[in-house]
Amino acid sequence: MRCVCFVIMWVQMELPGLAFAVWMFICFRVSVDGYPNGKVREACASMVPCHGSSPKLSPEHVITVNRTEFKPGESVEVQLSGPDFEGFFIQARDADDLDSPAVGSFVLVDRRHSQLLTCGRTMNSAVSHTSKAKKKVVKVYWIAPGVAPKRVRFLATVVKKYKTFWVKIPGPDVSQPNVPFSTTPLYTTSEAVSTSHSVSYLTKPFNASGCGNTKFCLRNPSNCDPESASCFFLSFRQEKRSVVIEMSGASEGYLAFALSYDQWMGDDDAYLCINKDHHVSVSTAYLKGRSPPVLDSKNALEDVSWRLADGVLQCSFRRNISLPTYKGRFNMNASYYIFLADGEASEGGPIYKHHRQPLITNGMYNVTGIPQDIGGSRSPRLIKAHGALMFVAWISTVSIGVVVARFFKPVWSHSFLFGKEIWFQVHRMLMLTTIMLTSFSFVLPFIYRGGWSKQAGFHPYLGCTVMALTIFQPLMAGFRPSPHAPRRQLFNWFHWSIGTTARILAVVTMFLGMDLPALDLPDPWDTYTMIGFVAWHVGTDALLEIHSYYLIRKVELIEDDRVQILQSLTSAEAEGNLFKQIVLTIYICGNIIFLVAFLAAINQV
Repeated sequence: MRCVCFVIMWVQMELPGLAFAVWMFICFRVSVDGYPNGKVREACASMVPCHGSSPKLSPEHVITVNRTEFKPGESVEVQLSGPDFEGFFIQARDADDLDSPAVGSFVLVDRRHSQLLTCGRTMNSAVSHTSKAKKKVVKVYWIAPGVAPKRVRFLATVVKKYKTFWVKIPGPDVSQPNVPFSTTPLYTTSEAVSTSHSVSYLTKPFNASGCGNTKFCLRNPSNCDPESASCFFLSFRQEKRSVVIEMSGASEGYLAFALSYDQWMGDDDAYLCINKDHHVSVSTAYLKGRSPPVLDSKNALEDVSWRLADGVLQCSFRRNISLPTYKGRFNMNASYYIFLADGEASEGGPIYKHHRQPLITNGMYNVTGIPQDIGGSRSPRLIKAHGALMFVAWISTVSIGVVVARFFKPVWSHSFLFGKEIWFQVHRMLMLTTIMLTSFSFVLPFIYRGGWSKQAGFHPYLGCTVMALTIFQPLMAGFRPSPHAPRRQLFNWFHWSIGTTARILAVVTMFLGMDLPALDLPDPWDTYTMIGFVAWHVGTDALLEIHSYYLIRKVELIEDDRVQILQSLTSAEAEGNLFKQIVLTIYICGNIIFLVAFLAAINQV
């Protein structure tokens, strides 16, 4: 808004007559648009909607809470109610400094009418509407941060109609108790995960000190700080005959890790930290196949503690290295692949399937052995290899081979390699390379999945189509008629049509495959980069087509109005050939840049 006002002031100084018209236009645009979808981050500090009018003074709506005291990590039910209203914006702030940034984080109850926003550096620190649909009541939960003010006040901006709204309606204050916080249990675990061991609250977040020295750590991204909301963290620290485990990550539902003898989900020893009604329960489970985990009724974990603040879930617990009396618990002094997953949980606690590929270590590790600080990958090696080989085949070899065959016959028509024109040998070598790369890459997902994937959408269907066309091309080329045969023109047309169809479908297949959970390249970077490659190839193709047309206009016409390129190179042809070679060199360099970018992205996931 300040940028708009600055522009208007400049226009007023320069063109007074135009200024009024521009001002009216912008005010009209703002009044039409507003924030119907609730994306009001621009109003995080002031909580004032940009509606072009003044707020009302006597509010009609009230904020209520279910408790007046809180401790770090505890939840407070917050309810906004009153006559029908369209929009709202809720924050919690330091009651002694209402101009300070929002504190704590919120958890939604009804995702249809409310959404989480990030104000400042705190994730999920505000709640707003999702649409202009009328509502009478909005209920959310506020989670107290680890470091909280002594007193917190809830504030709400409510929009009844576009021109009728109230700003910073004050709610009740909630405060920390005067007595120091104790580590008595915050709740008793449910019957399904009953245990005689106490559960306490973590008074401060985890840190990475000791990783690689005194404890075994798994981090994603590598070397990230577990205090950050973007860091997924798992650590193991041996203490005599037991292991202390810490797990941390951004999640509103659950975090889980599993020990496995392979890189496939199933027959694994799993541990879950689940957000149940804004308290965290820690449980063990045994994974059978790809079925949802069944929580154990008998819990082998001790010294359980947790923390839920600023959108980050953290839990810590201890278990003995060997648990022979507990079925399904692996010994911790052996080597395993380690899985780390996150996902959503319903209000009552049941968990849903993780919405993205779990983080999996690249090798088997003994967490009680030599301490290490490692990373992992959310994409299995076979899937990475599949994607990398397909990128090499369809970004580099096939694209360059097509350009050479289409535009370099006259350039290299008198140059031979092993008895054939050099353009044909280069084209054939690149196409055979494409066939080998595609064929080898094609089988890798089937090896990884053990069959057909029902969750990959249209990607496998299109991939099979591309594979079939790729195999059909060389088979058809084996029956290629002689250059002067009557059917040669028909062959050329079929050869071009099938090759072009395969290339178009390959690009579409790569677009779909880049966002599948098994690979999931950074979004929207992957889409924009692939669009850039397509534009690069089409632009080069168009440039060479225009150049070829320009050259043809310079050759002499023979009888029957047929156009023929002269056999003897003229100076114009020589210049044209040099231009084509320069364009080909630049094109190959550009293709290599795109290819390296995609391969680097695959290596990072």
